[in-house]
Amino acid sequence: MRVFFSLVILLLLTGCTDLGYYWHSTKGHLAIMGKRVQIDQMLEDPALDPELKRRLQLVQQIRQFSIDALTLPDSGSYTQYAQLDRSYALQNLFVAPEFSIQLHRWCYPVVGCASYRGYYDEELLADYIAPLKRQKFDIHVSNVPAYSTLGWFDDPVLSSFIAWPDYRLAGLLFHELTHQRIYVDDDTLFNESLAVAVQQAGTELWLKSRNEEAELARYLRWVEYRRQVVTLIEVTREQLAQLYQGGASETAKREQKQAIFLNSRKDHSVIANRLNVQGGFNDWFAGDLNNAKLASVSTYSALVPAFLALIKAHDYDFARFFDTVETIGELHRENRHQCLALWVEGTATDDDRCR
Repeated sequence: MRVFFSLVILLLLTGCTDLGYYWHSTKGHLAIMGKRVQIDQMLEDPALDPELKRRLQLVQQIRQFSIDALTLPDSGSYTQYAQLDRSYALQNLFVAPEFSIQLHRWCYPVVGCASYRGYYDEELLADYIAPLKRQKFDIHVSNVPAYSTLGWFDDPVLSSFIAWPDYRLAGLLFHELTHQRIYVDDDTLFNESLAVAVQQAGTELWLKSRNEEAELARYLRWVEYRRQVVTLIEVTREQLAQLYQGGASETAKREQKQAIFLNSRKDHSVIANRLNVQGGFNDWFAGDLNNAKLASVSTYSALVPAFLALIKAHDYDFARFFDTVETIGELHRENRHQCLALWVEGTATDDDRCR
């Protein structure tokens, strides 16, 4: 009940401008929560599809590993299943000015600020985007297969990701449960980079525990591919930033912007071919590129090397690792990021450097 009353308070604290958005978010989320069925109960049904049964049993194994090896929360999350009527739970909107690499940020009562805005209703999203397009903002909409409610609800396993390859399924659960373990208000970069780092390290440990050498090799190749793609995206954004700060006309900037995107597509093809990765970001790069789309990946990744360095420095003792992360998370935002920069550079060797 505390969740319901919190949502009501959220609506009461909101001005009329965003009241419709918050009401839509509440309805959309509760609609998903209302479809939950206990996995244990499903597994007792002899008529349950054998493949779905196998996947749900795998979820139980992954969840137990996350508790035992990664010290992630032993909550009610991922003990239930929900069948959706589409391949994603909601859509996230990212917005940036035409000549800026910085994402627009939205701030909300209770839950803080974020550089994206979630929508369950596609028509409402389209109505919100229309005036932004007329103002020439760069816009990116991504389909979101899962999200964390940070412990407010028991997050269910969703049909939108249950059939994913084993290592992706495990990684997603590790990612979302990390948000329940630690979440710093108003710092998307910190939160998402932390979750990605635990996802990567946790998935590698999980595959090793199962002696799945072929799958581990495939996963490590994917991690290296993603690392190189993220680096490419960062380089592209730096090139765009220099362009936007220059004195060229808007027409010239638009032409050079597209030239930068074309080179980025070519560079990605080289990376994908070299690492023999099928799928991946191929469709992502093949589609329209813009400032918002590039930043949507950068937001999730910039501090990942720092958190991976912290995990290694703590000898994969996740209890100690999370204790250190909690200490860093209590710092002022600027000091917090400066501390993590030391770990990226390899100059931090002791926890007290970040106090």
